[in-house]
Amino acid sequence: MANRERNKKILLELVKLQDNSRCADCGAPDPDWASYELGVFVCLNCSGIHRSLSSRVKSIRLDFWEDKLVQFMKSSGNANAQALYEKAVPPYYYRPQQHDCNVLREQWIRAKYERKEFTGETKYPPVSYSTGFYEGMLWKKGKENTQFLKRKFVLSEREFTLTYYNKENESKGPKAVISIKDLNATFQPQKIGHPHGLQFTFQDNDHTRNLYVYHESAEEIVTWYNAIRAARYAYLKTAYPTGTDEELIPKITRNYLKEGYMEKTGPLQKEPFRKRWFILDSQNRKLFYFKEQLDAEELGVIFIGTESNGYSVKECVPKHARGNKWTCGVSVETPERQFVFMCEQEREQREWLEALRKVMSRPMAPQDYTIEANMKYKR
Repeated sequence: MANRERNKKILLELVKLQDNSRCADCGAPDPDWASYELGVFVCLNCSGIHRSLSSRVKSIRLDFWEDKLVQFMKSSGNANAQALYEKAVPPYYYRPQQHDCNVLREQWIRAKYERKEFTGETKYPPVSYSTGFYEGMLWKKGKENTQFLKRKFVLSEREFTLTYYNKENESKGPKAVISIKDLNATFQPQKIGHPHGLQFTFQDNDHTRNLYVYHESAEEIVTWYNAIRAARYAYLKTAYPTGTDEELIPKITRNYLKEGYMEKTGPLQKEPFRKRWFILDSQNRKLFYFKEQLDAEELGVIFIGTESNGYSVKECVPKHARGNKWTCGVSVETPERQFVFMCEQEREQREWLEALRKVMSRPMAPQDYTIEANMKYKR
């Protein structure tokens, strides 16, 4: 018993060290599991992924640790493992965080420890996302219906385009050629209803267009994601040649700050409230609303500026509540008009208020003023 408690104390001291105080794979604080095969400290979620790969893991607090395993953990640790397994991670490759979806975290762990993609050794053939060209089949949702059909996609870093074809016969030409310039990719497993669901968003004339895709293979869909990130990174390096990685990497792809249903009324605030799906794109300072969550195009978009430029958000109780079923109000004031939305629960109301205030508190960049002016012109 004394030996057990001594080893547990040693492990708890090791996990307090700065290098070990966060999960080696997703960065979650205070990991309480460890892989005694790799010598890394990991969180509960990542430990489950390691176990599914037949990697040997134990709980620091609950399991019995032999002396030799404790000595191995003392001589290893997260920093040593990262120096080996993350020696040559490409700058564009997405490093998952603790709240990212399972497919991203699982494939990151597999890429590091199973496929050893980042050890710096020359790979032949090279990993697919690093070649500048990628093609394959993805299941894509129809624009006007909920049916997913197989479509061929072709990514070209040289052309800075993502092309897809409606038929497997390419002789009829592509259905769409999407510029990498405005392309965003973000995993949406819950919304799409598939654990490998991926959403592409891009500008299509005056509209923002959404494509919803998935692939049965976890490795394949994450390869697509990182191939797109590689092409986006190459484009940004070309468009902003003096930009540093610190400046450019956050712009490669982005997750949306907040999504969900709210009820919305019209400009007179006397119109019936209608349920709409909202997406807050923090990077572009835009609040989109759609009829349904998997719609291809938005019904409308609201620019979110700063308080010093006449924008504000607050709780509200609408003067007219015609047709609304929800009672937790959010009022967004812009220089042109007031928008009134209703949330189903106070928690949702708080989250929308917090997210909108976060965007409004961030100073506007020069390109933001251009976006704002273009949106006013279109209206």
